[in-house]
Amino acid sequence: ILNVYKNKTLKSEVVTQLLYGDIFKKLNVSKKWIKIINNVDNYIGYIKNKKFLKTQKNTHKVFTLYANLYSKPNINYIRRRKLCFGSKIKVLKEKKNFYNFDNFWIQKKNLKKINYKATNIFFNLKKFVNTKYKWGGKSYKGIDCSALVQVFFNFNNRFCPRDTKDQINFFKKKVKLNN
Repeated sequence: ILNVYKNKTLKSEVVTQLLYGDIFKKLNVSKKWIKIINNVDNYIGYIKNKKFLKTQKNTHKVFTLYANLYSKPNINYIRRRKLCFGSKIKVLKEKKNFYNFDNFWIQKKNLKKINYKATNIFFNLKKFVNTKYKWGGKSYKGIDCSALVQVFFNFNNRFCPRDTKDQINFFKKKVKLNN
């Protein structure tokens, strides 16, 4: 989970977050900050400058609220790191009930193929019950109302704007939801 800030300072408002596997374009790079545009919704903001993986063709996405990561394909080798719902990975190999990616292992039961779509977009909304509200958040650690809607649309490979004001206009014009 990577915070995206409104301005080039950690004291600035967090406007959204990037999930593992999200793609962004660098607009401007300085020593400490990168101005980016998020590929999912064209949201612009600043992230701390550090080394990022090159864009890859992701094969799977996290289906559970969060998924534990392991150093070996065995539940006894749990790491303190987790991936959250909607994070995307490129599977490199598999062993028993685990997939390997970027030097980590993850249980197969936590993933769906990247092109998976739920019949009802909000079917798994209950995963986020008891998740705290966090302005700009998009994960099990904290999420805001517009991100909750966006995360489920994105998980189902559909576009949804990030902010409520934009979602209101978008849903009035372009989206038909059954039920």
